[in-house]
Parts: sequence; structure tokens; C-alpha cells
Amino acid sequence: MNINTPKKTLLKSVPVSLRPSEEEAIEAVRTLIRWAGDNPEREGLIDTPKRVINAYREWFRGYDMDPETELSRVFEDVSGYDDMVLLREIDVESHCEHHMAPFLGKAYVAYLPTDKVVGISKLVKVVEIFSKRLQTQETMTSQIVEAIDEVLKPRGSAIMIDAIHQCMSTRGVHHPNVSTITTQFTGEFKTNPALQDRFLKLISRD
Repeated sequence: MNINTPKKTLLKSVPVSLRPSEEEAIEAVRTLIRWAGDNPEREGLIDTPKRVINAYREWFRGYDMDPETELSRVFEDVSGYDDMVLLREIDVESHCEHHMAPFLGKAYVAYLPTDKVVGISKLVKVVEIFSKRLQTQETMTSQIVEAIDEVLKPRGSAIMIDAIHQCMSTRGVHHPNVSTITTQFTGEFKTNPALQDRFLKLISRD
């Protein structure tokens, strides 16, 4: 099963054939500059549309990446290891779907392996894939856990994301230091409060 197919919270990318051309994207940025009240032809802005679409290419590269591919390379020789695998303080750089404003923070991801483990860098890559798309923090939290569960089939998984949203910091209510925390637990993490508590204590240690 391709992890990009619609399933609960997982979102399907728009096919490349249906996306606007580069020139159409550049013209759209020119339109927004004019709408904001400036002249896209003045010296300081003439190359801005090209820079913006290049930035978009980087910020939203997760649409062209497949979490299943990243998680598919596993290691079965774990010498009987069956305890928690936990990654702390994974950088999250994303954009919310409501205002396309950045939100920045940290992710903490854990899973309980069955008979195989995945390279730890691959878990970081899965966080990056979903963060480099448009969504809410709540949706992204669910997407990451669901991808891990779908491909690795662990005994349980857990995630916490702690992020500050620029749509609250620089517009609207203008509260720059409000942090949003989302969590998701599956399997044994969901049914075992002691395991949840252990996860939360491990990620909060100094």
C-alpha cells in the first residue's frame, strides 16, 4: 500500500501533471505583490517571484517525498531488543494550511519495535516529509504516527510536537510566545498509562 493514498489523516499529493507551470506560479506571486500595493517591476522586487517559488519548492518538498520509502529499509538483527526507541528534539519547520504562515518547534517520536527496527535518521525524515506540507499541527501529528504504524507495525508509537505558530505571533492575536503541544499514542502507548508517563518523562528531561 502506498502511504500517500488517502487513509484517515494521510493526504494525497496533487499529481505533477495538474500543477501550474513555473511561469504561472511566478505570475501568481507578481499578482500578490500588486495586490499588496507594490510594483513587481521595481528593482528590489523584479526577481522576488522567482525567489518565492524556489522557496516554496524547498518549504513544501514533502509533497514529492514518500514516507513509506523512507521507512521500508529495516533491520531485523536487533539481538532481542524490544524496548522503546525514542528520538528527542527533532526540528520541525512547517506551514499551517490556514494562513500559510510558518510554525516552528520540536518533535519527539517513539515506537516499540516488534521484530525489526528502522534507522533513526528515517524517523527524522518522516517528520520532515509531513512537516514540509500544508496542514494543521494536529493533522501532522497524526500523519507521522500513522505512517510509522502502517509501515513498521510496532507494538505502539508515540509522538509529541511543541511548536510556535507565526499566525499567532505576527498577526491576529499577536501573542509571540504561545506554544502549541499535540500528542498522539497508539498500541501499548495508548493502553498503558505507565508507558505514556515514561515517554513524557524521557522527553522532558534536561
